[in-house]
Amino acid sequence: MASDVTIQSIPSTSRRSPEERARLLENPGFGQIFTDHMVTARYSPADGWHDAQLSAYAPLTLDPATSVLHYGQAIFEGLKAYAQPDGGVALFRPDQNAARFQRSARRLAMTEVPEQLFLESIRVLVEADRDWVPQRTGEALYLRPLEIATDAFLGVRPSQDYLYLLLASPAANYFPGGVRPVSVWLSTEYVRAAPGGTGEAKCAGNYAASLVAQAAAAEQGCDQVVWLDAIQHKYVEEMGGMNLYFVLADGRLLTPALTGTLLPGVTRDSILTLGRDLGLDVVEGHMTTEEWEAGCADGSISEVFACGTAAVITPVGEVKYARGAFTVADGQPGAVTMKVRESLLGIQQGTAPDPHGWMRRIG
Repeated sequence: MASDVTIQSIPSTSRRSPEERARLLENPGFGQIFTDHMVTARYSPADGWHDAQLSAYAPLTLDPATSVLHYGQAIFEGLKAYAQPDGGVALFRPDQNAARFQRSARRLAMTEVPEQLFLESIRVLVEADRDWVPQRTGEALYLRPLEIATDAFLGVRPSQDYLYLLLASPAANYFPGGVRPVSVWLSTEYVRAAPGGTGEAKCAGNYAASLVAQAAAAEQGCDQVVWLDAIQHKYVEEMGGMNLYFVLADGRLLTPALTGTLLPGVTRDSILTLGRDLGLDVVEGHMTTEEWEAGCADGSISEVFACGTAAVITPVGEVKYARGAFTVADGQPGAVTMKVRESLLGIQQGTAPDPHGWMRRIG
């Protein structure tokens, strides 16, 4: 997947002023504000990846018959650029996002974006919009790579032409209110993914199908939905768009094993390593809803947390389901959860050593 595509720079002529940018960065929220530029590149069988450019953030123009609008070939990624204490900016394991982007493309029969183009597009955009990188602890510049099918054609077959885009958005905490335990709803009516499906791909359709269950969770007064397996509806898989970890009283740190129906999160994978660094017995296994409730009742499960690029690490405090509800420990953030969170953020924000070489400097 080598690429010698050069990204042409066409700087925006209407950048926001320093004053307006500062005002927007005061309260960026999540995914609501976008920087001055974006990167695009196109693919065709005749020309390969071509016409790559950094240009002003602007709307897209699509033919009504564009394939993605009818058949849903759309994949995306999410990663962050973090301000460093010395004034630089660094990315957290972007090569892992590039690899997962390619795996998602293969599952949806899309042309893969070469790793070199993926990483170079991020470098170019972050350098152009470096002033948009938030400086406050816990905030970062969220990066959203996206690939869509662009054939103007009505017919069920893989598209031949594709558009790659990269957007950037300054981001505060994913859940408003900072680090606080969230409440979750166990969904038994809907499933996120089934064996042989697209569960391990980061494709738009997975998220579209999840929205009705998320709405059901909100109706129950919960922050997020927890997905169970599609066959027996009893094994815990993941939470919303995040992976889950269970802190057990016997010293184990357990996360649901990757079965092809779970998204292989970059943060999840990093915690497997960080947990061992912290002296924990990290296990990839299985957890049923009955075991979760019983473990919280008898104290054998002391903490539960969700993890992902957007939310980082978020404790789970309360669990609701159709026949009842239960609390995880005292419903407050646990010591292991916060220790893992601090360890991860320390590496990402450059305030702690990076023993595994995960951070990639932009400048």
